[in-house]
Amino acid sequence: MKNMLRLVLLLFACPAGAQEKLGLDTILSRVTANNPSLKTYDAQVRSLDEAAKGARSWDAPLLSTGLWMTPYNPNGWKKQSDGSTGMGQYMVSAQQMFPNKKRQDAEEKYMLGMSAVEKEKKKATLNELVAAAKQNYYEWVVIKKKLAILDQGSRLLDFMLKNAELRYKNNIGKVGAYYKVKASLGNIENMRLLLENELLQKRIMLNTLMNRDKTTAFDIDTVYVIKDYTALAADSASLVSARSDIRAVENDIRLAALQQEAEKTKLKPEFGIRYDHMFGFGGIPLQYSLMGMVRLPMTKWSSRAAKASVESLKWKAEGLERQRETMINEATGRLYGMQQEIVSKQKQVKLFEDNIIPALRKNFQTMQLGYEQNTEELFTLYDAWETLNMTQLEYINQWQQWLLMQVELERILEIK
Repeated sequence: MKNMLRLVLLLFACPAGAQEKLGLDTILSRVTANNPSLKTYDAQVRSLDEAAKGARSWDAPLLSTGLWMTPYNPNGWKKQSDGSTGMGQYMVSAQQMFPNKKRQDAEEKYMLGMSAVEKEKKKATLNELVAAAKQNYYEWVVIKKKLAILDQGSRLLDFMLKNAELRYKNNIGKVGAYYKVKASLGNIENMRLLLENELLQKRIMLNTLMNRDKTTAFDIDTVYVIKDYTALAADSASLVSARSDIRAVENDIRLAALQQEAEKTKLKPEFGIRYDHMFGFGGIPLQYSLMGMVRLPMTKWSSRAAKASVESLKWKAEGLERQRETMINEATGRLYGMQQEIVSKQKQVKLFEDNIIPALRKNFQTMQLGYEQNTEELFTLYDAWETLNMTQLEYINQWQQWLLMQVELERILEIK
């Protein structure tokens, strides 16, 4: 059953034909170019920029036409027999309100500022996508290293089994740990199935981030770089300049101030003009009227909505300012905490590399030599291998945590 499951995983993970091998830089560039969530922001930015082009539009002119002060009796329209003029006129009228320039300026600044928020949000989303791609890439590298350790363990266990069988047949060895070794081979195959499934999941996730067919087969190169961020000092100013999500909130604050200014300009008067031209009936001469108009939004009964909006926006800006401070505080604390974790993890990994694993490997080699010379039992050799194997896997886990800490720190500082 396990062999069948493994075959299915391999069929999905390794279709026929040479596989494309992608490095981390290539994957990140494809995520940046193809991920659909980023294109959504591009469309939103374009939409807001196009809307901003209408910020300086005028109110539409008002045209009207019709009879003016005309009697119901058509006989009164005509010139009278005594020479007096008739009554009634036909009027054509045009009216235009002129927008307040300060209001237009304020609304244009507000509408132009709206797209700046979306641009920063796009960068923040890209930062999250890059972090997700890095995490899946490094976890894939770790899986390949674990599979290599399992391959090495399978070869050693297979050697132990064959050697133990040969010795038992020749009456120079005991069964001892034979079945324990055999069970460990099964456990290794089980671990291999789990890791191969995890590898397949990482491939699907990276294909998803790159917005391509989820079953597309590819491999990765195992090149990685451990960067030293322990000496990096990041204050609030540097975090603000680095983090797109914080800059997006700052732009929201500026946008609230611009919107507030636009609302205030709604309280300013606006002027207009009205021209009427009359065609008289029954000898009435052509006449006209020219009227100036003013709209007075600052009156008590007409200014309530604008004043309420101004006050609302003031508190909205206050809330955004507190949100900004919270984000900076959390990011700074997370950054310094992550730096300390990296320092500790770096020491742990170095201890594995310089002390623990070399000592356990030397112990296993000694047990192996003693087993070959019939001075050690299979049980002691197996115990030495098991300790070395589990420690190597734990070392890889520690190394994986170090890499993921680096990914998290780069996400916090928005380092691509």
